[in-house]
Amino acid sequence: MFSKSKINDPAPKSDTDTSSTAASSMSTSPSAPKQSDFKASTPKAKPPASILSSDLHITGNLKTTGDIQVEGTVEGDIRAHLLTIGETATIKGEVVADDVVINGRIVGRVRGLKVRLTSTARVEGDIIHKTIAIESGAHFEGSVQRQDDPLTPGAKSAPAQKPNPAS
Repeated sequence: MFSKSKINDPAPKSDTDTSSTAASSMSTSPSAPKQSDFKASTPKAKPPASILSSDLHITGNLKTTGDIQVEGTVEGDIRAHLLTIGETATIKGEVVADDVVINGRIVGRVRGLKVRLTSTARVEGDIIHKTIAIESGAHFEGSVQRQDDPLTPGAKSAPAQKPNPAS
């Protein structure tokens, strides 16, 4: 029923073996460059998340286009792509990220496209989100507001449609 494809087979060991259609089509075309002329371009690996350890106390703002995992204390605003707040972490300031996973404590506003409060999360402040998930056991004091673009300060939420009165 299923057969093994020759696409993933290793290249033939000798130049005389032209059983592969890709190899034979390349050899018949004089203008086609040889396979050895191509250099494989490997995509750059995504750097790992920056980890701020539990014994680290930062006073000031953090901003990156990468990922941050906070286990210590930050007094200031944080902006990142993916922000993970560890169980031992405390953040006092505004948090803005595409994805926010909160396991620890935040005192301040949270803005994120996807915000997730785990069962160990403690948030004291407003959450502005596009999507949100709050696990059972999470502690949250503040307001929740859905916006289509929560990362932009001052962006308005989608207005509710009003009924059109008949004239």
